[in-house]
Amino acid sequence: MENQSTPSALALSDVFRLVPNRMHEAEGAGRRGFAVWQALRHAEAPVFWVMPAYQPDLPLLWGIPSALGQRLHLVLVRSETDLLWSVEEVLRAGSAGLVIAEPEKPMSLTAGRRLQLAAERGHTTALMLIRDGAGSNACETRWHCAPRPSDGRVAWHEWRLLKNKRGAGGCWTVAWDGLRETEAVVAVGG
Repeated sequence: MENQSTPSALALSDVFRLVPNRMHEAEGAGRRGFAVWQALRHAEAPVFWVMPAYQPDLPLLWGIPSALGQRLHLVLVRSETDLLWSVEEVLRAGSAGLVIAEPEKPMSLTAGRRLQLAAERGHTTALMLIRDGAGSNACETRWHCAPRPSDGRVAWHEWRLLKNKRGAGGCWTVAWDGLRETEAVVAVGG
């Protein structure tokens, strides 16, 4: 039940949407789930996921919604330099709806700013899945995403907005099964 000081579920859902044409970051054990949620919201546009080829835990492509799997392009790179270059080039090209990347090292302010400029120039949104505390000051928003105990039917997530250049942060507990485009915000915290 909502009280009058709590925004509607629709307004809260809008809080989770990334500002277009900007670079954003997500950290925490639930960052990949947050990335899939974001990718589902980029309609029919291609989604590029850039990550090191030697990373042992690649996304399970058969475990994502088929509508996303049909437009997902997995780009495996050999080095951190190749990862940043690939992300910048895809952003600048303007052919993707969302570019997700998993850098292993903290990004410098220069690297973050280059990605921010490429996102603006190519009218594309970037979501960097970073290690905890490895963010860049150039990002528009930074999210901490953590899985919560499940009830066996639906997965629970805590999505905390740590940094927001356009407003306040916040913390939400979200029920989302990982497949549908809908979610239920069940608790709002500070």
